Amino acid sequence: MPAGHKVNQPEILFAKINDRNDKSRLEIIERQKAKLEIIMANETTSAVEAVPIIPNPSSLMPLKEEIQYDDFAKMDIRTATITAAERIPKADKLLKLNVDLGFEQRTVVSGIAEHFTPEEVIGQRVLLLANLAPRKLRGVDSQGMILMAENAEGKLSFVQAGEAFGPGLGVK
Repeated sequence: MPAGHKVNQPEILFAKINDRNDKSRLEIIERQKAKLEIIMANETTSAVEAVPIIPNPSSLMPLKEEIQYDDFAKMDIRTATITAAERIPKADKLLKLNVDLGFEQRTVVSGIAEHFTPEEVIGQRVLLLANLAPRKLRGVDSQGMILMAENAEGKLSFVQAGEAFGPGLGVK
């Protein structure tokens, strides 16, 4: 460009967007406000009466439909110990588990292979839904369901009875 060349007055190429039609930003702000309120409440209480930080309710699994006590009473939940475990070929999520109920051995197929290796689960004391109808998964008959808890980040944990509770005991 030659010396002394004048540049034209700049123009706005696109119109400004002053508001969004969706409420995503507002929802983010409201969640952050709720977290901040909890933090502020924790800081202002004494150590004796500290308020626990509650996870974001939207990250928790919603409650399922209400059932009657009789529905719950039909479930036979027992303490058990995993005695052997192996991956199921061509199944990224499934482990074949042998469980000891104290009075019998069972095979259970569980979708926990993304969270645990077979070596990690051997010896785990678990709760087993023992009267679930058998189901064939990847050619293996599964005779129950291992109960697991899942946190907001998707991490799984075995649901267990205390140390003094051996295999085969009922959960009421």
